[in-house]
Amino acid sequence: MHLYSPETIIKSYALGVFPMAKSRSDDRIFFVSPEKRGIIPLTRPRIGRSMRRLLHRPPYRLTINRAFSEVVEGCREPSATRRDSWINPPIRQLYIALHRLGFAHSIEVWQDDPADKTKPRLVGGIFGVALAGAFFGESMFSRANNASKLALLQLIARLRAGGFVLLDVQFTTPHLRQFGARDISRGEFEAQLHLALATDALMPLTPSPAAMFTQLLHDSTLMS
Repeated sequence: MHLYSPETIIKSYALGVFPMAKSRSDDRIFFVSPEKRGIIPLTRPRIGRSMRRLLHRPPYRLTINRAFSEVVEGCREPSATRRDSWINPPIRQLYIALHRLGFAHSIEVWQDDPADKTKPRLVGGIFGVALAGAFFGESMFSRANNASKLALLQLIARLRAGGFVLLDVQFTTPHLRQFGARDISRGEFEAQLHLALATDALMPLTPSPAAMFTQLLHDSTLMS
C-alpha cells in the first residue's frame, strides 16, 4: 500500500485530480481526472422555491469546523442511498490531516434535543478542501430531512462571502443539479482552476449564517 502525504494530496488538487478508493474497506488509493467535471457556479447561484423557504427559517443549527472528523465519518457510513463509500481509512486520515493544516473544512448541521439542548445531534454535513480561490467539495451526508441541502447552501454562502470563484463537485447528480450543478469539459475545468488558484480567498469562520443566507438569497436566481 502506498502512503501519501497531505502535501501530495494538495499538489494533486492543484493539478485537477483527486483521490478515491474502490470501497471504504479497500486501503488502496487511486487518483481521478474525469473527462467531465461537475461544478456549481458561484456567480449567480440558482435556488428553488423550497430551498428559499428553507433558508428563511432554517430548522437546524449550523456550525463550521466544529466536528470535522465526525462529518467525514458520517460521509463514510452506509445509508439508504449509499451502500458503500470511496472514503477508506487512509483517505479519512489524510483529510483529517488537511483539516489540522487549515486546508479542509466542514459544515455541520445540528438538531437540538428538546429534552436536553446541551446535547445536539449531528444530522448532516459536508466537507471539502480549500485551495486559494477553489473549493473541492468531497462528500455530504444527511440523517434528517433537508440537512445536507442546508449544509451545501451554507457552504455556497460562505464561499461567496470569502471570495471563492470555483466550487468543484466532481460529478453531477440529480441532487446537486437542484443547486445549478453542471458538467464542463476537463479543459474548461483546468482553465477555471488556473484562474481560481491565482485568486485570493479565505473561508469565513464566523458563526453568522443568517447574514450570509440573506446575501445568497439576494444574489441568486430562481430555479424552476
